[in-house]
Amino acid sequence: MKHDERHYEINEMHHKHQMLDHDMAHMHHASSDGDMMIHGGHMMHMGNLKQKFWISLIATVPILALSPFMGLHLPFQMTFIGSDWVVLILATFLFFYGGAPFLKGAQGELTAKNPAMMTLIAMGISVSYLYSLYAFVANHFLNPQGHVMDFFWELATLIVIMLLGHWIEMNAVMSAGSALEKMAALLPSQAQVVDADGRQHAVDLKALQTGQTVIVVAGEKVPADGLILTGQSQVNESLVTGESKAVAKIEGDQVIGGTINGNGTLTVKVTGTGENGYLAQVMKLIQQAQQEKSKVETLADRVAKYLFYAALIVGIMAFISWFFLADLNTAFERMVTVFIIACPHALGLAIPLVVARSTAIAATNGLLIQNRQAIEMADKVTMVLMDKTGTLTQGVFKVNAVQVNATTLDKRRLMQIFGALERHSSHPLATGILADNREQALPELQAENVQTMQGVGLVGTIDGRNYQVVTAAYLQAHHLDFDRKMFQTLAEKGNSISYLLQDQTVLGLVAQGDQLKPEAPLFIQALKKRNIQPVMLTGDNQQVAQKVAAQLGGMEVQANLKPEDKAAIIKDYQANGEVVLMVGDGVNDAPSLTRADIGVAIGAGTDVAIDAADVILVKSNPNDIMNFLNLSRSTNRKMTQNLWWGAGYNIIAIPLAGGLFAGLGIVLGPAVGAVLMSLSTIVVAINAMTLKLKRNE
Repeated sequence: MKHDERHYEINEMHHKHQMLDHDMAHMHHASSDGDMMIHGGHMMHMGNLKQKFWISLIATVPILALSPFMGLHLPFQMTFIGSDWVVLILATFLFFYGGAPFLKGAQGELTAKNPAMMTLIAMGISVSYLYSLYAFVANHFLNPQGHVMDFFWELATLIVIMLLGHWIEMNAVMSAGSALEKMAALLPSQAQVVDADGRQHAVDLKALQTGQTVIVVAGEKVPADGLILTGQSQVNESLVTGESKAVAKIEGDQVIGGTINGNGTLTVKVTGTGENGYLAQVMKLIQQAQQEKSKVETLADRVAKYLFYAALIVGIMAFISWFFLADLNTAFERMVTVFIIACPHALGLAIPLVVARSTAIAATNGLLIQNRQAIEMADKVTMVLMDKTGTLTQGVFKVNAVQVNATTLDKRRLMQIFGALERHSSHPLATGILADNREQALPELQAENVQTMQGVGLVGTIDGRNYQVVTAAYLQAHHLDFDRKMFQTLAEKGNSISYLLQDQTVLGLVAQGDQLKPEAPLFIQALKKRNIQPVMLTGDNQQVAQKVAAQLGGMEVQANLKPEDKAAIIKDYQANGEVVLMVGDGVNDAPSLTRADIGVAIGAGTDVAIDAADVILVKSNPNDIMNFLNLSRSTNRKMTQNLWWGAGYNIIAIPLAGGLFAGLGIVLGPAVGAVLMSLSTIVVAINAMTLKLKRNE
């Protein structure tokens, strides 16, 4: 939020604890039982993968013992009368039970006319099973004297490897959701509710309702977002916001569910159980981050589609060629080998595993990534645009000067009127005025019909008279008379200045000063070192902005801006080929955050920040943007590596599987293809898990 945009209202935070419990139960169910997994950016109903894997493995063991491998009898293998029928029955069960997730996935892809990874897997196991079924019928009924080699052994191992790989993928992806469980664990299981007659009793958190009053004694967790009715304390919000300092709370202040009360007893009115509560919002963020499909994943799906068509074409060509060069059995074998080789399990794991790992690392470092495309765009960023208040400065304003112009007012009355209006705002400037009024013990006035003047300030009625809180830019735009020399003097000292109007007459002003965040200068230096241009976009006056910029070591400044001005500036930069990252608090910066290539919100607790930004900085530390840029660079590097590991070997393997070099004695069998595929999967998984955040990259 900026100086002249400061009067937008932040929606009251609510928790929907029932929704939290439902979501957590759903998340736990998904992670422990494996009912769903993310593939290609879509939530797929995969059945119980863990259970499917173990049951399929049990069915696979006798198939391995009774079915020859590539026609060879291994030392541990055996046969008996009817063993072929046992293998057929088990393989049929395995195909329809263990292969069901891949068959259903392929059905969805083909219905969407977008064949990709699931289609390739389904094609591989389907061809293996159908060819083996043909071999069984041929060997037992059509030509008992001859022998057609089946691929039941390869079919079984292929399905088990696929299930194992997808189970590993699911666990890796869902492990990023462990942050959700930690966040839900911040909430206590019960709350002490105070009835109308003053009696206290414990209520399960699920039963807590809006409007109820709860008692939070020293050391207890706050059970819900609410408003303090009585009491004062120091509240530790570090587990929720990342800020290590205890926050002083008094009557009228808001508290967040999951924070820890200090040494005082608080009586809190629950403000709601809506799903827009802090923890519920953060939970939603992480779930969306896991499910959204990035551009690199689109590339992976496109590669899989090309592999599908390549395998289909090469397989058919191999079948036709070997049918004439050898016989039907050899032709089928070559075609089956091509389809097995092309099975893109490793490719399917390549991106999701890296993103899952990246999301988990980000969450543990105070970064909530809402849009995974931001990860890919980060390497291309050329400009970082940022607001001033709350981003580069602490956003904690202190009243430095009060000037009264009207003879009918004194400073106390002027501050009372300011306070009555600013009480309806959540901007740091409003907070500074209210804090000063409390310090001076000024009686409160009541303002009515207070409304936001977009990009300007507030307007309201007090004792039947209309008042406005505006900026110097507003006065200049409307040609209203004010002491410009006084403004210049105060502004050059780094003050943000608010004016009080009545009937277009300036009654007085309040000048407030802010302090730089200690980490802000290092952040600006780090951007410059990376050849990224920092630009300050602020609604504050030019003098204040220039002073802050000088303290930061110098940067481009554009001041006196309204929300629509910032969005227009970003659009102009983009039109000139710049890739823009915008940093704001997510309330009045929402248009800019949405317009930018990457929107980064300072502060995770505001509703609009969560809706508009691609990345949330939980700790409100601008240096975390450098962590995001470094993590994105490492993530993109791992994505590229995994795409090559997952798909690159097909460039050589598919021609070999088709028998292109059979004349040189080089033939790639289905089993060898399955081994190559599984090795590629292992390499992809290990490579993804080695992703780390390099802070000084």
